[in-house]
Amino acid sequence: MSREHVPPSGTGRMVRLRTVTSPFHARVLVARLGADGIVTELRGNVGGPYPVGETSVWVPEEEAEVARALLLADEVEATFLGLDHGDPAPLGRPAAGRDGRRVWV
Repeated sequence: MSREHVPPSGTGRMVRLRTVTSPFHARVLVARLGADGIVTELRGNVGGPYPVGETSVWVPEEEAEVARALLLADEVEATFLGLDHGDPAPLGRPAAGRDGRRVWV
């Protein structure tokens, strides 16, 4: 299977950005990238009657690096907020930091 594809719309060569285990997760990634104007294409288990199997998110080759950086930044931020493990909020109580921003202590 080739990892490149030229769509008929003429947007250029598409490359696989990420493969996820559910179409819902893929659509969340597409929404995040679309918020920054990155065109996407979904392949795999996208609109079938059974939500089973992997779904791949593809982006134009010239935007792939920016897309990877956006998703990485989101993952890092989620890790610091404790969202990566399903925690609803950081432990502790809110307090004012030195610069006036909210911090958890």
